[in-house]
Amino acid sequence: MSRPRIVIVGAGFAGYRTARTLSRFTRHQADIVLLNPTDYFLYLPLLPQVAAGILEPRRVSVSLSGTLPRVRLVLGEADGIDLDGRTVHYTDPEGGEGTLRYDRLVLAAGSVNKLLPIPGVAEHAHGFRGLPEALYLRDHVTRQVELAAAADDRAECAARCTFVVVGAGYTGTEVAAHGQMYTDAQVRRHPMRTGMRPRWMLLDVAERVLPEMDERLSRTAERVLRQRGVDVRMGTSVKEATHDGVLLTDGTTVDTRTLVWCVGVRPDPLVESLGLPMERGRLLVDPHLQVPGRPELFACGDVAAVPDLTKPGQYTPMTAQHAWRHGKVCAENVAASLGIGGQRRAYRHRDMGFVVDLGGAKAAANPLGVPMSGPAAGAVTRGYHLAAMPGNRVRVAADWLLDAVLPRQAVQLGLVRSWSVPLESASPEVARVPGRPDAGPAGSAGSAGGPGRTEPAEGRQGGEPAKARPGEEPAKGQPGGEPAKGQQGGEPAKGQPGGEPAKSQPGGEPAKAQPGGEPARKHPGRPGADGASGERHRTSESARPRPAHAPGTSRKAAEPSAAPKPSTGARRSEAPGGTRSSGRTRSPGAPAPTRSAG
Repeated sequence: MSRPRIVIVGAGFAGYRTARTLSRFTRHQADIVLLNPTDYFLYLPLLPQVAAGILEPRRVSVSLSGTLPRVRLVLGEADGIDLDGRTVHYTDPEGGEGTLRYDRLVLAAGSVNKLLPIPGVAEHAHGFRGLPEALYLRDHVTRQVELAAAADDRAECAARCTFVVVGAGYTGTEVAAHGQMYTDAQVRRHPMRTGMRPRWMLLDVAERVLPEMDERLSRTAERVLRQRGVDVRMGTSVKEATHDGVLLTDGTTVDTRTLVWCVGVRPDPLVESLGLPMERGRLLVDPHLQVPGRPELFACGDVAAVPDLTKPGQYTPMTAQHAWRHGKVCAENVAASLGIGGQRRAYRHRDMGFVVDLGGAKAAANPLGVPMSGPAAGAVTRGYHLAAMPGNRVRVAADWLLDAVLPRQAVQLGLVRSWSVPLESASPEVARVPGRPDAGPAGSAGSAGGPGRTEPAEGRQGGEPAKARPGEEPAKGQPGGEPAKGQQGGEPAKGQPGGEPAKSQPGGEPAKAQPGGEPARKHPGRPGADGASGERHRTSESARPRPAHAPGTSRKAAEPSAAPKPSTGARRSEAPGGTRSSGRTRSPGAPAPTRSAG
């Protein structure tokens, strides 16, 4: 008799904990398959330190295969679930497709960036949910300070040195705190214009910083930020964003080249395609993390609306402290449902406090409800993170020690470009690269591999190379583009020995728009001109018609639901016992930005 198979979608806090606990419970009595677009678990609470140059990226990335024995890792992104057939369809990082059969399915896909209908934000802002975004922000901030130091115009210098962070929750507060310290240290090494210094702004529509945390933590964090020179504006947000600045809701215009979007998260839209009962985008489950009417289906983390037994009538918030503990209870209940160990139990948990790292020796913490600030809180915060990390503890501690005694290396590597980390991407842990089939916004009808598409996806065999920038194809001879004519691997240049004659030259074909030649682009009568059927045009996600989706259909054909109201909830890191939750599983090879596990 074959062993039962358990498929886990997502390797965030909930999915990782579920896989790790199941690997101990089952002891080869079941096959455990973990589907995730990356081969690491990302410890999100320390991501601001990566952007600030304190920690190297691999310090916060814990190997899945190295820390999850008896768990089979499948690299890919789930884009469709057949509940009746008990199968999960996925796309791997190279565009290949596959199917996983399951006897028990655990959905731990996590969350994606929360988008609000604010003009210009999707085009000019960047989120902070994955390693590519953190690396991009470090490079971008470094570059802006260096360009400001060389600028002759005082207004340009001031704009480049202004950094706006929207969302004063856990993530936004830490990004602003670490960012201010990073740029201050960088400026001391640059001969900037007299009187000019970096300016960080923290905006939120809430009444105070860290609105979902204890009020004493809020006061401590705001005091530290203001002492460092951060411009904290509560009750204010962005009304419109442009390339040169932002218009605030209070009527103020701020010239800036940097807009960091940290207004919170929303559940991964993957679960919306299942057609099951939902609660504000989250899949309704019982206290045992099981979907009613589907004994083989479990959900945990940010995609699950888990009843809060300590607060009747409410659901557990989307925080890592709950996601981490969801994973353990879910694993026990899955094992119990298969009769291979553990006892079925309901989820119940009380907060044990939170920690907020404000950079340097400053932090705000309330372990076990005891409010702390200053160096004592800083020691508790870093000690907690070391204890909570499932790996890389020695390396993280070594980086902290080196940062305390050596200056930081403020260099831009240029590995992640702006177009590689769009805000609308639901796979922030995977950067877009030339040659990958990213043919349009996530969930758009007609995107590569999605319903209605007939021609090969860009970057795949038989298709044209993926475009290097939105609306712009790579230069010939560059990575991702076709070889330049006359270069090795390309066809000979026209008019050169071995090549075809140049247009309008003796023996060559007439030039376009000349007598006897084909009509020029956009001229009447030329196939493929703008507005004709010969050329496929891309549109923004908001401009495309949003097709309805039926239960069990592929997520590629479904569009995320409308953005929720402007709430600025953010991820929180718990003091003893929890961290910010991430999750999301999908694949870099999926067309366009698709959902993923953080």
